[in-house]
Amino acid sequence: MMQDGLYYRPIPQDQGGRWPLAGGWTGFTHLECLQRGAAPRIVDSAPDRVMVALTAPRPSVLGLTLDRPRLMGIVNATPDSFSDGGRYDPASQARTLVADGADLLDIGGESTRPGAEEIAVPDEIARILPAIEAARGLLPISVDTRKAAVAQAALAAGAGMVNDVSGFDFDAGLAPLVAGAGVPVCLMHAQGLPATMQDNPRYDDVLLDVYDALAARIDRAVRAGIPADRIVIDPGIGFGKTEAHNLAILRRISLYHGLGCPILLGVSRKRFIGRIGGADLAAERMPGTLALTVAAVAQGVQIHRVHDVAEHAQGLRLIAALNKNGKAGT
Repeated sequence: MMQDGLYYRPIPQDQGGRWPLAGGWTGFTHLECLQRGAAPRIVDSAPDRVMVALTAPRPSVLGLTLDRPRLMGIVNATPDSFSDGGRYDPASQARTLVADGADLLDIGGESTRPGAEEIAVPDEIARILPAIEAARGLLPISVDTRKAAVAQAALAAGAGMVNDVSGFDFDAGLAPLVAGAGVPVCLMHAQGLPATMQDNPRYDDVLLDVYDALAARIDRAVRAGIPADRIVIDPGIGFGKTEAHNLAILRRISLYHGLGCPILLGVSRKRFIGRIGGADLAAERMPGTLALTVAAVAQGVQIHRVHDVAEHAQGLRLIAALNKNGKAGT
């Protein structure tokens, strides 16, 4: 949480700490105090309001407790997704990810990869409904859309959450729809639209700029009638961000616990993983994705949006075995 121009990042410890981090599986004893234009400082206390935001248990999402990491399986009902567009039947993939160990599914019908163009609402709805119907009753379902009309159709078909990559910047009708439906929402940070977002993105301080932008999105959602306990936040790795921006966020992602909401992370198979890890093909980037997921779990990130569910589920089981309280991934 930011207070008086200061931002406090909890520094998680492998073996717990003085305070529980977001009511989850790790803890902290010290914090990194960040301020624009100044060097970070390590401190051992923060204002009471900050500590409450950092330590309070996060509410369940779609009935899933967040005292351990959760896997959100990606179902791309799109022919042009950067990683797997058109390579599977979305309904069959939804059932596969259920069997692989996903905790919830995120079903989307419009690619938001860099350079992607908007598609028509009827086309997006037609793409996602078969997958939603196939997964309905098997796992909680999130619909990945920026559009109120698509969200409305998805919720009517059985989805229970909206994942908006625009953070309510794209469609003014989406916030009141979510508020009226009484469903949780994930608000992501993005700079610009998919078609142009990677055209020289700039920040003064990407870590803090994204924090402030997410705080503003949360405030706007609450003013629209969405309770804070139904909001999840996503810093938007790769959405209007360079490789350096992505890495800066991932190194200190625990800062965003100060917003008081569960954190969703979507890094799966992204281009910078391939560039750093030497994997040109998106389908070969699972090991790099898993490495970043493990690092994020160590920083208390609760929800991980991934393509390769079975491999990540195995990884979380190993983390749980090593974790002294047995929570992470159990």
